[in-house]
Amino acid sequence: MTKKMRLEIGLLKLGEIAREAQVLNSTVRYYTEIGILKVKEMTDGGYRLYDREETLQRLNLVRQANEGYLSLSDIKARIV
Repeated sequence: MTKKMRLEIGLLKLGEIAREAQVLNSTVRYYTEIGILKVKEMTDGGYRLYDREETLQRLNLVRQANEGYLSLSDIKARIV
């Protein structure tokens, strides 16, 4: 799948989603490991692809919940 095709259907690589959400790559990786974010697909080369809208929405919810002093486990329970 070409980059143009990926972008047309709203799939972003980890680094692309991190850049757009203004968070570190390691943050996206960690949130994926603990189940807050979901990988939509994997490329043949092993890259994680995230649904742009869903992932940005979840990252915004995490940001807002952190401002309300909720723990990541509380956040995960509310959005999963």
